Amino acid sequence: MGISVRVYIVRDDDSIQRFPLNRYERLMHGDSNERAPEFAGKRIRYAEIILELANRKPTEILRAIFAYMHFDAEGRIDSANLEKQHRLSIDSIPPLPVSSDSGNVIDISHLFAQKRLHHQYEWKPTQEIILALYRAIFQET
Repeated sequence: MGISVRVYIVRDDDSIQRFPLNRYERLMHGDSNERAPEFAGKRIRYAEIILELANRKPTEILRAIFAYMHFDAEGRIDSANLEKQHRLSIDSIPPLPVSSDSGNVIDISHLFAQKRLHHQYEWKPTQEIILALYRAIFQET
């Protein structure tokens, strides 16, 4: 048993292309030598899939994240946009309950941040895309 992460690019025509994990990690960590000129200036859809493996073969999808990657004009991850996404992620965390004399005031700012995060940085796959991902994951050799 083991765990694996796979990244798939979802093209404009909804076709699926596996994206090398090491390249994805270099892009996301801002490696100055890594670029994706084919995506320069674009916002692309991707799926980050966490799998359980047995004998190095996928047996189960543990988690699927469907998000956007924003690229700058040089094909690097748009760092300003990534910073906004990280801030929204942090702002989405509910506040710790504390006793106060605030009466009936309830802080729901985290709910608005969650809504903005989902709207701006995540997407919902169609049934066809889900099936294409299943085929890509479980029929790979």
